[in-house]
Amino acid sequence: MDHVPVLAGPVLQYLQIREDGVYVDCTAGAGGHSVLIAERLSENGTLIAIDRDPVAVTLTRERVKSFPQVQVVRGNYRDLAARLAERGITELDGVLIDAGVSSMQLDDPERGFSFQETGPLDMRMDPEAGHSAAEYLERVEELELARILREYGDLRLAKRIANAICRRRGSAPLKTTKDLADVVAEVFDFVQGTPEETRTVFQAIRIAVNEELEGLESVLHQAIDMLRSGGRLVCITFHSGEDRIAKAVFRAAAQKRRVLHPDGRVKEVLPPVMKVLTRKPLKPSKDEIRANPRARSAKLRAAERVA
Repeated sequence: MDHVPVLAGPVLQYLQIREDGVYVDCTAGAGGHSVLIAERLSENGTLIAIDRDPVAVTLTRERVKSFPQVQVVRGNYRDLAARLAERGITELDGVLIDAGVSSMQLDDPERGFSFQETGPLDMRMDPEAGHSAAEYLERVEELELARILREYGDLRLAKRIANAICRRRGSAPLKTTKDLADVVAEVFDFVQGTPEETRTVFQAIRIAVNEELEGLESVLHQAIDMLRSGGRLVCITFHSGEDRIAKAVFRAAAQKRRVLHPDGRVKEVLPPVMKVLTRKPLKPSKDEIRANPRARSAKLRAAERVA
């Protein structure tokens, strides 16, 4: 379980929580970060904790039930502005995004995120929405699958793996995590035991099934737009693609922006809207990684809204 949230100290340091402020935890998970934020809010403060996973929503509601200033919302964080508008919230003092998959999702074989145990090939963060990984692999074109494996997994043999998956589904659908792991093992038949690439293949397909990178870019832009002056945005990523998106969005928001006339002449130059607070992303300490090995790939970036 994610009862010990990743990079808890830096999250609190950079959010600079005001006791009467309005905050959003876009990825509630098991509620670890939400509790830390709620503990620092007065009865006049507000925290909206969002997650699309019904299990996460139930866990977080249980953990924050003693904090009346917290509202737990089931939904996709890419709908951030709409979910907040429904509650009459248009401005924020702080936003936390903890991207990626949670330990409780990885540890439940019925969710199909991990190859460690056999389970249905699902991988959906919201098991009641969208297509499962099995359905995705049944319909995705081979070239697109190869692109996904290459871009989301940096897999050297992306084309060969995609071809093997498509050949396999031609004879029998891939229904379980073992089915997919077996196909990867066939490609790497020169490796003893489970190939390291198996984890990366599962990760890449999970990212595609949940449209994670598109969702992250969308929520970052929405969060920036909703922050009031002095508001903070903290983003934790676990994948190189996620970190590239966070870095690019933060960097663009921290630069002047030119508005052009139709003929290309400069109409006006708009000032930066954000100030980046982390020159380089922060990483977990050795002690935190020892206590939680899954934190090893975490990177935290933070920025502040300027007037």
